[in-house]
Order: sequence, then structure tokens, then C-alpha cells
Amino acid sequence: MSKSAGTRPMSASSSAPQKMMGLEIVRFLAAMAVLIWHYQHFWHLGTEVPDFERSAQPLYVPLRWLYEYGVYGVQVFWCISGYIFFWKYSRMIAEGRMAARQFFILRLSRLYPLHLVTLLLVALLQAVYFPLANDYFVYAHNDLPHFLLQLFMASNWGFEQGPSFNGPIWSISLEVIVYALFFVVMRRLGASIGITCVLIAVGAGAFLLKVPHQVFQCVLCFFIGGLAAQVGRTGWVQARRVMVGRGVLALLLAAPSVAGVLGLFAHRPVIQLFIVAYTPVLLYFLAEQCTIPARFDRLLDVAGNVTYSSYLIHFPIQLMIAIGCRQAGLPIPKESPLFLAAFLGVTLVLSVLVYRYFEVPCQKLIRNRLGRRPALVRA
Repeated sequence: MSKSAGTRPMSASSSAPQKMMGLEIVRFLAAMAVLIWHYQHFWHLGTEVPDFERSAQPLYVPLRWLYEYGVYGVQVFWCISGYIFFWKYSRMIAEGRMAARQFFILRLSRLYPLHLVTLLLVALLQAVYFPLANDYFVYAHNDLPHFLLQLFMASNWGFEQGPSFNGPIWSISLEVIVYALFFVVMRRLGASIGITCVLIAVGAGAFLLKVPHQVFQCVLCFFIGGLAAQVGRTGWVQARRVMVGRGVLALLLAAPSVAGVLGLFAHRPVIQLFIVAYTPVLLYFLAEQCTIPARFDRLLDVAGNVTYSSYLIHFPIQLMIAIGCRQAGLPIPKESPLFLAAFLGVTLVLSVLVYRYFEVPCQKLIRNRLGRRPALVRA
């Protein structure tokens, strides 16, 4: 799952940074949804989950939707990725102003360093955990073939037997395929709304036909997010957007509550369809260029920056906690609200540090060595 939002270019009339604040906030909330969804990992005894009740998780009532449906934060990420890629890269690629080499260097430098380090860390930690539990923690397929798939970011391309090593990377593995599809389509066919709709139809058709490979879900979400970006660029919608934007936005923000009242969240396929329809429209109205006061700009940067790092480091943190508790002969205090708060807090703080002191230096190093010093972007 590429956690990909970016920064608007600065206006000629203002020295203050201009950003898509709404997208950054949605991206952060989606990251938190995934973290809380994966809190259930603490109930695993090895790869098994005996007698697990979601309602036993701390603060279940206020966090119920996140405990039950936080997994769909991944689809939200895919939609955001599509929006940002179309907004940032589609015309550049279609017009030949961005070569394949530059595009994939940007992707490689953004995604691979932290993926590689967390893969090696989890491989080491699973080797420590296995003798303690006579089993692996959560993800069972930690052998050489799956390591090689992970090494090439191909963990969920269809060659795997099941989840392995740092399992959350599965969504990023699928995004890698869609990135390549996006580049080829933009370069060969152009940044056309019609072509985007065809790809959306392919993804939606595969979903409705229950094609098992999840790459079609990624295609659907990515390109429907891209469609929202393309529509946002068309002049004929701007006046209407200004007139009805606030009212529609209010309805959109209320939509989850309305959906809950109507019982739409009773069936997971309905949830997915709702998210796929709801998220791109929400992004369309939230992705407004706005000037951020300096005191909020840094906080917004932090919120946006921690999404990818928190996504990849939260499972190694959980694995370290599981190892520590087993070695100490103590149960994981998973029912405690304080433990939940500590887990989320530690994850977010470490995510900030990882981004600042590892991800950014690695991006600069790779881009300077392999490319022609392309501008550093959070995409």
C-alpha cells in the first residue's frame, strides 16, 4: 500500500506552503484505522487465534468501527495514491516529460529502503520467536521462497502460499503492479478520462465476478481515485464545486453515520462498494489547495509523513512485544486501554523518527546516485 500524498507548488503570490490538507488528514486517519485493525495481532498465540472476541479489545465501543472495518483503510490508501499520481504525474508522463527511469527511481527510493530493513528485521525476530512458541507470530510462511518474493516486492503477486514476514507489505506489493500499469497507460494511451473509466470498469467487473486476485481491487481503487483528480481539473465543474461544495461535503462527512443507520455495514461487499464510491468523491471535495499557517504546517507534515513508516513498522513492534512477554513469562496486557495508547503512541513516535532519520536520507541518497537529483517528493 504506497502511502502517497504530496505538496502543492507554492503560489506566486504567497510564500506560505500550499497543501492538500484534506488528503493529508484522510491519509493519516486511514493509517490509524489500519493500526487499530491490526491490534488483534496481540491475541495470536503463534499463528493461531484461540477464543478471540473483537469486543474484548480495549475501548471497543468508541473504536468499534475501526476494530471491525479498519482493514478497509487499505482501499482508502489506494484511492489516495490514484488521486496523487494522476494529479502529480499523469500529464508529465503522457507528454513525455518524465521518463520511466525517473518515475521508477522515485518509487524505488520511496518504498524499498524501509521495506528491505523491516523485512530483514522481521526475519530475524521470527527466528527468535519460533523457538519460544514452536510457531511463527501471525504470519506463517517465513521460508526462503517467500523471502525472495518479499525481496522483490512480489509477495502477493499470486506465487505465494499465504501471508509472510512483514505481512502488511501485501498492499504495497499490489500497488507496484498498478504503478507499472499506470505508467504504461499514461505513456501509450494518454491521460484520458475515457481510458481511466475503462480501467475502472475492468476492476469493478473483476470485483463483481469475485475474481480472487486482489490486484483488481487495487486497480479499481487506484483509478477511481485518479478519476476524481481528473474531474477536479476540468473547468466545467469548478463553478458548481464552489456553490455546492460545503453542502455536499457536509453530506459526505455524515454519510458513514447514515450508512450505519441504514445497516449498510452489515455485509463486507457492501462496505467495499461504499468505500470505493465514497472515498473518491470525498477526496474530490477535500483536495483543495490551501495555505497552511506555519504552526500547523509542521504538524500536518508529521501526520502525512508517518503513514508509510507506521504501516511497515507496527508489525515488527508487535513482534518485539510478543517476544519480550514470552521471554518474561508474562501475558500481553492487550485488554488494557493504557497498553493500546502506549502501542499507538510508540508506533507514531518511532514512525516520525524513522521517516526523518532513515527514509529521507535514503531517498536523497538513492535519487542522487541513480537519478539526476530529482526533487524530493512525498509521493
